[in-house]
Amino acid sequence: MALTIDTPAVLRAASGATSAKAAARASQSGIWVAVSAITMSFAAFTSALYIRQASTDWTHIATPRILFLNTFFLILSSALLEMSRRALRPDSQSQAADRAKCGLFLAVSLLLGVLFVIGQYSAWRQLRAQGLYLATTPNSSFFYLFTGAHALHLLGGLAALIYLYAHLAVGREVRQNLLNGVVTYWHFMAILWLYLLLVIFTRL
Repeated sequence: MALTIDTPAVLRAASGATSAKAAARASQSGIWVAVSAITMSFAAFTSALYIRQASTDWTHIATPRILFLNTFFLILSSALLEMSRRALRPDSQSQAADRAKCGLFLAVSLLLGVLFVIGQYSAWRQLRAQGLYLATTPNSSFFYLFTGAHALHLLGGLAALIYLYAHLAVGREVRQNLLNGVVTYWHFMAILWLYLLLVIFTRL
């Protein structure tokens, strides 16, 4: 029996695999460009803090303790999101159990992210209760700047998580490179917050 090879089909498969790899590289490159830009922005904020701290009117503020609870929410959310990525391996896209597990971890991670933002708003309210607003003191200005800028970037991550969860909820395929990119960004948000928390408690 002669063995026949469908050359066009093989070429299409190879082309599809190459395109998928190129898309994955482009997605990861985009995430790292965003991460680099955000890192540079917060580095500039930190430099401005150190310069401003040299003035004579620098007085420390009573930092809201709810920030520790918010940190717990964000770290746990990051860990669950990593578990969600591992549950949805490239070879398990068609397995309902793995998709359900991924969806559960993703949903809880999303909820914890929302709780983090709510907690940050509560911290701002506690600061206002002390009579500290954006322009009250240099310390309060930097507190609102650091936490507000981080929250804005985190909201972008929450939007991406909602998009992923909506795809899973309706049974649509979730591209692995998209999930990897969102998880990478979310991990970065958690690491950035730990850095900001250290700056806030030691400098503000």
